Amino acid sequence: MTRVTEHGGGVWSLKVPIPDNPLGHTLVHVLDTGRGPVLVDTGWDDPASWAELSDGLAELGLAPADVHGVLVTHHHPDHHGLSGRVREASGAWIAMHAADIAVVRRTREARPGAWLDYLAGKLAAVGAPEEHLAPLLAARESGRSRTLPGLRAALPDREIAPGELLDLAGRRLRAVWTPGHTPGHVCLHLEEDHPANLPGRGRLFSGDHLLPGISPHIGLYEDPDDSTVTDPLGDYLDSLERVGRLGAAEVLPAHQHPFTDAPARVRELLAHHEERLTGLLSLLAAPLTPWRLAERMEWNRPWEEIPYGSRTIAVSEAEAHLRRLVKLGRVEAVPGSDPVAYVALG
Repeated sequence: MTRVTEHGGGVWSLKVPIPDNPLGHTLVHVLDTGRGPVLVDTGWDDPASWAELSDGLAELGLAPADVHGVLVTHHHPDHHGLSGRVREASGAWIAMHAADIAVVRRTREARPGAWLDYLAGKLAAVGAPEEHLAPLLAARESGRSRTLPGLRAALPDREIAPGELLDLAGRRLRAVWTPGHTPGHVCLHLEEDHPANLPGRGRLFSGDHLLPGISPHIGLYEDPDDSTVTDPLGDYLDSLERVGRLGAAEVLPAHQHPFTDAPARVRELLAHHEERLTGLLSLLAAPLTPWRLAERMEWNRPWEEIPYGSRTIAVSEAEAHLRRLVKLGRVEAVPGSDPVAYVALG
């Protein structure tokens, strides 16, 4: 595996492995600045991942202690996980959008078991079967919630403001708020000439928002203490269009590989979600709970082969699509249904 890739113009990417995950690795980007290297994301908090990050930096003649700052595209553990270790080694600042800082703070402050309590109740309300709920309840009773990833993630000390031109010496890097995958996901637009003179406007560090070969997970924004009815898929589709209008010459994502023609990829993803929403309307000709809907949706493998944890994620994605259809006035909840069921209108 090639550990380090040079992208020109003082930008490199490092492959940092994600344990037991089909994505394989996070692409951590290193940006040279007048005050020292700045990382875009850091990778999963795991000893092997830390070793790869350190070794990758060493190939550039750097060490974790040299890092000046960390820009986190979003709070997920394969992006934010090692931020705390980098800060401990270097004193670097950590920056993240306020909406995702709130998620990190809430997770750190939650009482043990709170997340499992919330998740079990939510899954029961959308029709999950007893055999799916049982392991959650068992984990709650045994105290295994203490081992969930992200419980002690580093609390960032700077906020990334939408539209902000970040204070990076010698660079023009602008924050673009792109909610959908998480409420505070940001892309980072390097507003500088492309080093290979590719046509377009600079380069885009796209995190998980815009990937060359997969569509990111769009599930509900989960906050046990907030009853606001959000629309993550609507947020994502709006954010996609905004990113497409930037006209970046090249996209440097956090997974897979760099690519060009961001507007074409945006159009593909918009079409994919429109097709999926249309397909769900057909499935909802008769009332279905979100769980039953998820069972019938198209995934990358048959439902029977989807692992336990991935089924929970799939149901959250089904709910996000239902939220969008409800907001568009094309689906409604069946009055009095328990667990809640939805049906297409007209």
